[in-house]
This record gives sequence, C-alpha cells and structure tokens, in this order.
Amino acid sequence: MVAGTPPVEARDLRIRLGGTPVLSGIDLRVAAGEWVAVIGPNGAGKSTLLRAVGGLLPAGGDLDLFGTPITRLSRRERARLVATVVQTPSIPAGMPVADYVLLGRTPYIPTLGRESAADLAAVGEVLDRLDLTGFADRRLSTLSGGERQRVLLARALAQGAPLLLLDEPTSALDIGHQQEVLELVDELRRDRGLSVVATMHDLSVAGEYADRLVLLAQGRVAADGPPAEVLTEENLARHYRARVRVIAGERGPLVVPIRAAGRTAGRR
Repeated sequence: MVAGTPPVEARDLRIRLGGTPVLSGIDLRVAAGEWVAVIGPNGAGKSTLLRAVGGLLPAGGDLDLFGTPITRLSRRERARLVATVVQTPSIPAGMPVADYVLLGRTPYIPTLGRESAADLAAVGEVLDRLDLTGFADRRLSTLSGGERQRVLLARALAQGAPLLLLDEPTSALDIGHQQEVLELVDELRRDRGLSVVATMHDLSVAGEYADRLVLLAQGRVAADGPPAEVLTEENLARHYRARVRVIAGERGPLVVPIRAAGRTAGRR
C-alpha cells in the first residue's frame, strides 16, 4: 500500500443480478481513516455495493483497493485488506467465541497449517479490546444480540485489515446496544486508523457517526457529501417519499418523521 492511496476508488461501477441492473455508474472514493455511510431506500443497492467493494460480487467498471485493481488481488490478499461484517452471517451455533474469532486469522494461516502464536495473540488482543475475554469459551448460541454483534466485529478486527465494511451493523440491536457498537467502531477507527464503509437505515444515526453520506436511489448516487448536505428535507422527500423535519443535532442532523395531517383514526 502506498501512503495517501485511497482505500476504495470505484469508477463507473456497474452490477447486474440475474440480468437486471442493480447499480449503474457508481463513483465512490473513500479516504484513509474516513467513515462513509451508504444510505438509501429499500432496494437502492446499498448491500450490493458493499458486497462488490468487498469482492463478494463481480462488477463492471473499475474498482481499486488501496491502489490495486480488485481483479488483481487473490482472495487471501483481499482478505488482508478488507474485513466485512454482513447482516446475516453463517454462525456455527456450537462454536466457542474464541474459535469463531480465530477464523479471522485465516488469511495468515498456511493451507493445511495451524495458527501461530502471533495469530493467537492477535485474537487475545481483540477479545480483550472488545471486552470479550470472559466470553472466550462461551458458545455463540448462548450470547445476547449485543454480545453476538461484538463477536462478529471481533472476527473482522482479528483480520487486521485496514478497511472495515459493515452491512447494517445495528439493525437487530436495541438503542443501547446500537450506541455501544457504534461508539466502539468509532473508537477503533481512531485508534487503528481504520477506514469504515457502513450501510445504515437509521438516518439520524448515520448523520451522527459518519464523516460523509452517500445516498443511493434507483441504483445510482443521488447525493454525496457531509451529513448536513445530504440529509435535507428535499432529498428525503424525493428519494424516500418521506415527510420529515431535519433539525440540528449535537454532531449531525436529526431526521424526525412527521405524521400526515388528518390521520387520527382510533384517537379519542
């Protein structure tokens, strides 16, 4: 990796699924250390874009990771650069937490080889960093939603990759666990110099945590910029067909739904 090279640079990215265009003409650049949130209505292509950046879907156009075309990276090389936390991962219910997190070290373990002392040390460090040391021997099936989400993040961090992709990282969590996970990601981003790309449904949360928002609509980039420039009442009415008020928050804009006039059925 060359210093100053953007972790992600996509130009005219195009993706078809089953012959149907899903993304068209996507330009995306992510700077080192930046947190970019990808937002948009259902079906806009948010998760598809994230999967393409992670190398999980073939795409037309140009896509570079840290200055290298993704097509030139082997699977092992890509896994050392990009760690992905998907919405619905395949989690072996009977596997202990420590063993699951150790799977993140796969890109560094030789084929038919065993984990090294350095791999075990990396897992131990991540478990300690995410306050999971006491859960090392627990089976994944016994964890709460918030605990499980921390374990998924731990596996991704164990990869040691400088680019972290998160697909709706808080969709199944209550507000307390949402804050816990997002604050942890932000803290780790600062401490480790990670770049983060996350798809997010909660617009207020996206505006609070991300440096920049990319709004997708109908498979294209409809807006790209700081949260205050993207989260406008006009943009949300046009692309989400939503009635909202946008007000200033502590760090970013807050999006408040407005109930349509006259809908008072059931009230007395």
